[in-house]
Amino acid sequence: MKTIVVSVTNDLVIDQRVHKVCSTLQSMGFKIHLIGRELKNSSPITRPYKTTRIKLLFNKGVLFYAEYNIRLFCILLFAKKEVLLSNDLDTLLPNFLAAKLCRKPIVYDSHELFTEVPELIHRPKTQKIWLTIEQFIFPKLKDVFTVCFSIATYYKEKYGVSLHVVRNVPNDKEITQEVSKEIVDFIKDKQAVVYQGAVNLGRGVDLMIDAVARMENTVLCVFGNGDQYDEIYLKIQKENLSDKVLLYGRISPVELKSTTPLFDVGMSLEEDLGMNYRYALPNKLFDYVHAKIPCLVSSLPEMSQIVMSYKIGEVVQKRTPEKIAQQLHKIIRNNQDYHERLVLAKKQLNWEKESEVIKQVYSKFL
Repeated sequence: MKTIVVSVTNDLVIDQRVHKVCSTLQSMGFKIHLIGRELKNSSPITRPYKTTRIKLLFNKGVLFYAEYNIRLFCILLFAKKEVLLSNDLDTLLPNFLAAKLCRKPIVYDSHELFTEVPELIHRPKTQKIWLTIEQFIFPKLKDVFTVCFSIATYYKEKYGVSLHVVRNVPNDKEITQEVSKEIVDFIKDKQAVVYQGAVNLGRGVDLMIDAVARMENTVLCVFGNGDQYDEIYLKIQKENLSDKVLLYGRISPVELKSTTPLFDVGMSLEEDLGMNYRYALPNKLFDYVHAKIPCLVSSLPEMSQIVMSYKIGEVVQKRTPEKIAQQLHKIIRNNQDYHERLVLAKKQLNWEKESEVIKQVYSKFL
């Protein structure tokens, strides 16, 4: 049985895309060895394949990337492997070098436009380092995946490499888990709006709060964590919105899958903060589809195309609290009109269909 060594820089717990890819490859007959890192607050994980989590001395900044890449390279060099799968640019260099030295094939999965993330746009020297690595390696790659057609087109035009698109859609398995009583009580007899994902700059969480604050008998639940979590918490307290907004924090994907269907509308209001956000196709959008709830999304090309083509919600017309509130009212008022279209979208946008591309590409390694 041939082994594929998969590497990421996260702690493996919430990376559902990588887990789905690993599960698909395992179902094809490959042995999987997934490598990530272990943080102080990392939850235990149990997977049906081998996992390794590296404890680091440094967990942020240049020292983190340097330490992780060196240690990952050493592991990859001596690990049993027939194929190397690198996820995102921050694991690509050690994978590429190990693949060359060991004469093994490498597959690359680009989850985003890494060099265009907001954290790098304003740090040109650091951005240039990552861009140099990308420019050196990317044109040499043969098997590359990404998450949407806009990013695939961008890389094709830049490096002349054709990419396979595998969107990060959920699998179609029904999962039920008891929902938190706190959540159930908070949304009871209310019009309920949900946001799930990172509470970071440019995600529009503050705009969601301002919109819901203007709506009668309407509440917002935020599931996630991030750089702006404390700032959003203080906003809720300062404006006395604890009865309108529940900042719940991060919950497991299984719990989230059982919780999301309880809501009336899902939101994804990312701002256009550079190309990485512009071409975003957030997981949450597909999670809303599988929960069969309509959504309100930004007028960015990838997410708006999904919503408009399946007619499963609204695209933001103007980024003001008043206009957002109006559009939320409209969606809630016409909620039942979306049901049949959401059922159709769920049948078409699922991992069972999407993963066929993975099977076609990896079959040559069997």
